[in-house]
Amino acid sequence: MNKQNIGKIKLFLIGLESRFSDNASIFKGIYVSNKAGLKTFKGVGDYLDGNISYNFNGETKVYPINSLFERICSDSESYDEVSILYRERGTDILITADNKNVKMQNKEVKEEDELVTAKNNTSAPHLNETSTLLNRDYYIKVGKADALLKEIGIMSKEGKVINNKIRKYNQIDRYVELLEGALDSLPRNEVITILDCGCGKSYLTFVLNYYLTEVKKRKCHFIGLDISEGVINSSKKMASNLGYRNMEFHAIDIKNYIPKRKIHVVISLHACDTATDMALALGIKVDADCIIAVPCCHREMLSQYSYEPFNGIIKHGILKARMADVLTDGMRSMLLEAKGYNVSVVEYISPLETPKNLMIRAIKTSDERYELMDEYMSLMGALNVYPALYQFINEGWLSN
Repeated sequence: MNKQNIGKIKLFLIGLESRFSDNASIFKGIYVSNKAGLKTFKGVGDYLDGNISYNFNGETKVYPINSLFERICSDSESYDEVSILYRERGTDILITADNKNVKMQNKEVKEEDELVTAKNNTSAPHLNETSTLLNRDYYIKVGKADALLKEIGIMSKEGKVINNKIRKYNQIDRYVELLEGALDSLPRNEVITILDCGCGKSYLTFVLNYYLTEVKKRKCHFIGLDISEGVINSSKKMASNLGYRNMEFHAIDIKNYIPKRKIHVVISLHACDTATDMALALGIKVDADCIIAVPCCHREMLSQYSYEPFNGIIKHGILKARMADVLTDGMRSMLLEAKGYNVSVVEYISPLETPKNLMIRAIKTSDERYELMDEYMSLMGALNVYPALYQFINEGWLSN
């Protein structure tokens, strides 16, 4: 290839070098195809600890990104044509060049690509047939999200949503739908850090990572906390399998966790009883822009509250328990509002799926509102309760 067009390729690669520096955590690979006459010579580059492991013509070497691009340009001088596919999660950039033209363009992201399959000449086709899925435009789409759906066990290896996982698929998609507006309110000039408290196996966090990174094109970083070493190791393995390097997981009690970066979003999904309150308290203490909670069981308030005008109702045990659920989540919402959050309580999924189906969404909009705190304190006295959330907020751990 002529030197003039090699120079143009170098200019494009300088831009990609800067992009790699900013987006290394979502880099997927580089796929090079050189042609000379009827013969094609392919190279594949994979991420390796900040560098690139590059295989070309059967030989593998590790390069810093700038040295790799120098190598690619040097190799291209000996060929008639070159195609360079630079892949990030959610973004493909293709550079094509010959002796006449040099072009760079964004490509539609596909799970299987002619250049990508240079690593493996055989690939199973995508089978996008599914059974009894809802008639809706899914946020997490079969096809583009296949790798994710397979890793979290919703899709079979053959590419079909598993029948007994359809309900789970609908649940995670509804989760993304409900968070759409809240996530759009977050700063756009920062890397968004999302902290998952009591993350378990982190299925929904992986889904959110996929959606923010590959669909919304937002820079983000995820931190998962759980006291169980086993589930943390499981989450780490899944992140490694998916190539999600913008995630970290820690086996730690929430009270012992000290953030090393600004936390924008705190989420808590199905954390039992007062574990939800601990997550909400952490969100308030770190002044998170957004706090999301889907509570699980409620036990604390049931043994505390008493209110004489309700005696004729709560003498029935089942009604007393349901009232305790409402009071628990209602007072959580009141305290969040008093701390300057705009709060909405919405139905997460159909009550036919699970009786614990509320999502609390809180977006920081103001400083503490003392008049609302007075209302909250008055209600505490009237109900004779001392909620865990209030207690956790006023304890010394992670003080502001």
